Amino acid sequence: MNISVLGHGAWGSALAIHLSQQHQVTLWGRDSNAIQNMRESHVNETYLPGITLPTALKLSDDLLNTINETDLILVATPIAALRSVLTTLQPLIHNPVLWACKGFEPKTGLLAHQIAAEILGEKYPCAVISGPSFAQELAKGLPTAVTLASNDIELTQHLMQALHHPRLRLYGSQDVIGVEIAGAMKNIMAIAAGLSDGLSLGHNARAALITRGLAEMSRLGVAMGGKSETFMGLSGLGDLVLTATGPLSRNYRVGKFLAEGQHLEVILKQLGHVAEGVGAAFEVVNLANTYHVDLPISRMVEALLHRQITAHQALESLLNREPKLEI
Repeated sequence: MNISVLGHGAWGSALAIHLSQQHQVTLWGRDSNAIQNMRESHVNETYLPGITLPTALKLSDDLLNTINETDLILVATPIAALRSVLTTLQPLIHNPVLWACKGFEPKTGLLAHQIAAEILGEKYPCAVISGPSFAQELAKGLPTAVTLASNDIELTQHLMQALHHPRLRLYGSQDVIGVEIAGAMKNIMAIAAGLSDGLSLGHNARAALITRGLAEMSRLGVAMGGKSETFMGLSGLGDLVLTATGPLSRNYRVGKFLAEGQHLEVILKQLGHVAEGVGAAFEVVNLANTYHVDLPISRMVEALLHRQITAHQALESLLNREPKLEI
């Protein structure tokens, strides 16, 4: 299969490295200087330092040429860039589009499938890939399992067969909404977990946050039309556990640094990567208001990020809640 991976960040590069073992892959990035440096050094020093790019992997800064004669477009840009990429490609593409973007589009608050529907149409063959997956580990060839979801069951089955690999196992789903809500909200819960660890609250507190965070994810997802069982799978529980406990998680580190009293702007500059949970918190609170869903952890994180409360006040807001039935 001829695959075009759009976005030379950590996840896009890791997917391109992995897929080039079995397919003809071109990795595109809009930064011409970065692409040229990758050609010369055979390393993506900015996002995957120390990992050698395969010689079979093609690199390109020409978007239109990249998708010429491709069989599959895999968009791995931040979600903020998804609309511009799809708009540029819309008159030219005739093949399925798979995205690995997580979160909500800034300003509109739309999920990836909603953006794609606006630009490509409701019935265009599209799918989303999401799950517990640190880019560095996949790029090193360590085992990874993710969910691939599409409303088109035939497309799901086709992509699962074509992309399945012992080191990247794909599990199919038709719950696009649930998969995307889980992928967006787990980053908020990771910030909360990092905050808890940064305040030295212990493993018990982190376990409670993860568990109640999963309940919030499921609550909103089901209200929006997702399936509750999706949140117990790889794109829900699996991704949440990884992101809320792994030191490689950018969102977890945001929470830890906030607990130390650092300002958000400084934290994000230090990370040098997108921390999707920061933007997602605002959008999730808006959705909670729209769907009348109780999301106390999400609200706490959103208030903390916007300096409405301190880290210790955030903790108190959760500990002082009224007792209630778990289910």
